[in-house]
Amino acid sequence: MEDAVRGEQSEGSSSSEARQKLEALLNKNMRIRMTDGRTLVGLFLCTDRDCNVILGSAQEFLKSTDTFSQGEPRVLGLAMIPGHHVVSIEVEADSLEDTQGFGATC
Repeated sequence: MEDAVRGEQSEGSSSSEARQKLEALLNKNMRIRMTDGRTLVGLFLCTDRDCNVILGSAQEFLKSTDTFSQGEPRVLGLAMIPGHHVVSIEVEADSLEDTQGFGATC
């Protein structure tokens, strides 16, 4: 019985630790790569249990066949990215300078 209580406490502490890390990322610039090759860059506003992500001031960059051409970004504003379309999420280094615990190197 005590082991079950300890297990619940450790799950609760890891859950609150994860929540604190997510809260530290609020309003940080993120780059999200999607399954269709697009990349969205914007401010991390929130997420949910399904891993959907909301970005503010978002810009969309299309996958380029030519590695040298960047192209003009498309301004989206507020964007919701479905969790099942997320391939990778990166937090821009400038945003991490004041964030603790995310492996930022200054």
